[in-house]
Amino acid sequence: MADETYLPIDLGASGGRVLAGCWNGETLRLEEVSRFSNGGIPVRGRLYWDVLGIWQEVLGGLRKAQQDYGHQIKSVGVDTWGVDFCLLDRQDALLANPRTYRDRHTTGVMVEAFKTLSREEIFAETGLQFMEFNTLYQLIALREADSPLFDVAEKFLMMPDYFHWLLSGEISNELTNSSTTQFYNPTSKTWSEKLLETFQIPQKWFGPLSEPGTNLGNLTKEVAHETGLQGVNVVLPGTHDTASAVVAVPADSVPGEPSDWCYVSSGTWSLMGIETAEPILTEDVLKLNFTNEAGVFGTTRLLKNITGLWIVQECQRIWARNGRDFSWAELAAMAAKAPALESFIDPDHGAFASPSDMPQAIAEFCSDTGQKVPHEHDAFIRCAIDSLAMKQRYVLEGLEKLAGHPIKKIHVVGGGTQNELLCQATANATGRLVIAGPVEATAIGNLVMQAISAGSIGSLAEARQIVRKSFPTKTYEPQDAGRWEEAYEHFLTVTKIRN
Repeated sequence: MADETYLPIDLGASGGRVLAGCWNGETLRLEEVSRFSNGGIPVRGRLYWDVLGIWQEVLGGLRKAQQDYGHQIKSVGVDTWGVDFCLLDRQDALLANPRTYRDRHTTGVMVEAFKTLSREEIFAETGLQFMEFNTLYQLIALREADSPLFDVAEKFLMMPDYFHWLLSGEISNELTNSSTTQFYNPTSKTWSEKLLETFQIPQKWFGPLSEPGTNLGNLTKEVAHETGLQGVNVVLPGTHDTASAVVAVPADSVPGEPSDWCYVSSGTWSLMGIETAEPILTEDVLKLNFTNEAGVFGTTRLLKNITGLWIVQECQRIWARNGRDFSWAELAAMAAKAPALESFIDPDHGAFASPSDMPQAIAEFCSDTGQKVPHEHDAFIRCAIDSLAMKQRYVLEGLEKLAGHPIKKIHVVGGGTQNELLCQATANATGRLVIAGPVEATAIGNLVMQAISAGSIGSLAEARQIVRKSFPTKTYEPQDAGRWEEAYEHFLTVTKIRN
């Protein structure tokens, strides 16, 4: 058959891309069309997303896709990070630039919210991991600040919903991203009226939830004219980037059924979890602060957010600002030559959430905990990578407890698979086989859902079989078990975390 082309638009917190996913009936091929930088823009102490700037980049990518692929293009779909949102007025105009989840306006809000409704009650309604930047606390922060947005807003759209509206003219609240808000109820599979009412958030803002794979119809006439794309559909993938990444895990098992593998979607964040048929809302899930987020085809992603390569990215940014502009490859090579297991941090400690100087924050943590303090660039990166691997070991122990069975394999997908040192460290720290790849898991999962919606791929299980055949993986065996086991005990001691 002639190639069918689907356009995944993959928007991340540090960059965005328009890609072309080509399907020839047997294998998939992914090609980059355009790439652009993204990030929070500081304005008078606040941190915003430039959504209209992102939109201009998206249009430019779509124009280039039309030139390169033309009539082969069947549909387009957008995935982004979670929790952040846009508010529209009654004429569907954007009311304000949305805040980023790293904006400090939610500081202390979650703890205050517990005085109104307890942690246990909120968890019973949502099954979600407690993180201070969750959408619930962002909205409470706006209300507590007496934001005029509450007086004029009529519609609430998560970030990918906003871009799908710009593309199609259709308002939708896609399920997988909506499930990251902490006011979605995974049992009733609806918005939580209890939480919205309790925290005085207008229920009129929220429309019916849309399943991944929903076809919103053709591009608007305006977008078609701007890009030259004609007869192209707008299809909802799993719009939360982790939901799309999990679609592309090349596992050979029945989706949603118990299996011997877990996944790590590795990038700015490391999202580590398992795929289940139903949400798990037990006391242990609450105690271990895991999260139940919606997946595709009725599955649930039981996972935990771990601060990932954000720490390395921030070290890189600070050093570039000071005149030492290291590439990712240079940082990885430097770290590989540095002594292993000398110093540890807890990647999820508040000190590393949004420091002004990440290397300084690492040095201060090591000093305060009586460890060897990194001084050279390679030692900082080695500390970050070893610590992330150890934190993944810690989370794996909790995951096995919740799953009720051993996990033998870890599928690592996403950009972090290119960091071979991290993949090997993960195998060493966990004592598990690590299967790394595909690199472009989020974009692949996005295009797969578009192809399923078009009827060109029959199911999630079939899609994963195609992914296995189409994209390379690399396997890492555990090494130096005794040394890493001893170091893990030290990691637990200095970070003061323990299951």
